[in-house]
Amino acid sequence: MTANKVGVRRIRRASRILLLNEAGELLLFRFTPDDRAPFWCAPGGEAEEGETYEEAATRELFEETGIRADCGPEVTRVISDFVTLAGEPVTGDDRYFLLRMANPAIDTTNHTETEQAVMREYRWFARHEIAGWAETIYPEDMSEMLERVLGE
Repeated sequence: MTANKVGVRRIRRASRILLLNEAGELLLFRFTPDDRAPFWCAPGGEAEEGETYEEAATRELFEETGIRADCGPEVTRVISDFVTLAGEPVTGDDRYFLLRMANPAIDTTNHTETEQAVMREYRWFARHEIAGWAETIYPEDMSEMLERVLGE
């Protein structure tokens, strides 16, 4: 689907990884684009042409964190309309994968030029920090999503 008709948005297929460390903290990256307020989200990104969601999750996990691992099981799906960092209005079809690792070392050397420009910070969030965080965390119901996914 393309945005060549008025009101029709391209479907942007993407994979995100809910990466939890041994303490149960969630890894989030802080985005600082020039055209909007800073925000946080889980590692991941758009699936390439012909790539499955699982393949995209495994690739994005390595590119954004340096971790070579199976992306874990798909645990939820989020559909939302938003504007990409490139300024394109899209309908996102994001699949979330759950991966638990003891003490993963994060390596951001494989970030793209765009990621290097806007993703300069990451941190591990305790679950109780997410709902009250001063900056937006996407999806905005991340706390509830984790509760559903983790069954806690």
